[in-house]
Amino acid sequence: MVNGPVEQIRKVELGAGGPLVGVQGFGAMGISAAYGDTDDAAARETLEATVEAGVTLIDTADMYGVGANEEFLAPFVAAHRDEITLATKFGIEYRADDPNYRAIRNDPGYIKKAVEASLRRLNVEVIDLYYMHRRDPAVPLAESVGAMGELVREGKVKYLGLSEVTGAELHEAHAVHPITALQTEWSVFSRDVERSAVGAAAELGVAFVPYSPLGRGFLTGAFTDAGKELSGSDFRQLLPRYTGDNAKANAALLEPLHEIAAEHGATTAQIALAWVQQRAEVHGLAVVPIPGTRKRSRLLENAAATRIVLSAEQLAVLEPIAGQVAGERYADMSLTSAARED
Repeated sequence: MVNGPVEQIRKVELGAGGPLVGVQGFGAMGISAAYGDTDDAAARETLEATVEAGVTLIDTADMYGVGANEEFLAPFVAAHRDEITLATKFGIEYRADDPNYRAIRNDPGYIKKAVEASLRRLNVEVIDLYYMHRRDPAVPLAESVGAMGELVREGKVKYLGLSEVTGAELHEAHAVHPITALQTEWSVFSRDVERSAVGAAAELGVAFVPYSPLGRGFLTGAFTDAGKELSGSDFRQLLPRYTGDNAKANAALLEPLHEIAAEHGATTAQIALAWVQQRAEVHGLAVVPIPGTRKRSRLLENAAATRIVLSAEQLAVLEPIAGQVAGERYADMSLTSAARED
């Protein structure tokens, strides 16, 4: 395992004119939501390790735990406000009093209410990076991004981001207000973003922030079949590629990661992250993945992956994997950028 003493990771500009952040960020969703029961003390220890390792882009969303994730982060944010770049998102509306309710909201009125609620829960005066989490095609993109731009002018938000948009949509939005970062799933298992979004981001100087770069733990070997091994409250049971026959077929695709990991004295997680990090050189743009974990040891392990460089031969071995993956990223792909590609 590539680990050892804690070493600060290098920094990169998050998009043209964006903030300087660690080249790997932290996805905070799982520390208090989505992946079953949590240990608050361990989660807070993990958060402290982000600062120790130079992992400064901290990512959450108002939908994670219906606001609870933002509230959980607030004490950490208060203690380290000048050391971190805080990102949150709006656009997927849940209601605590109705577990079956979900809506996609991009209308300007909703955006104004959402940002105020996030500012209150996070206990901050300004959000560093504010994303539109999912796109509602029924609302003109110019209206949504225009309303987001107004938040920048009001001093409530510093930079704007989008999630799960196509290359054409990124161009359209960037013409209304500069977009700093694009966040979409991207990993050795998931590469649909390369159809148009990655190229558009590179052209516009927009940073790419890959979520789930570890395949929600599947690429690490944390589980082999979500339906059999994970708790009933773990939403990975709902993801087609991680259950049943799909999971069995996809587990066989991990053998090259194991082999390359052995060559580097690393873990499969570190190899998967190194692959994502090297997309920066392949595509010519800033790439800041946001793996999540509840354990300090895993956080430091993930950060150490930024020092691994895969050879051209190793990259070639990993190249065909995504095309062989069984099952979609979500049971319902209608809200992803892939569903709107021409």
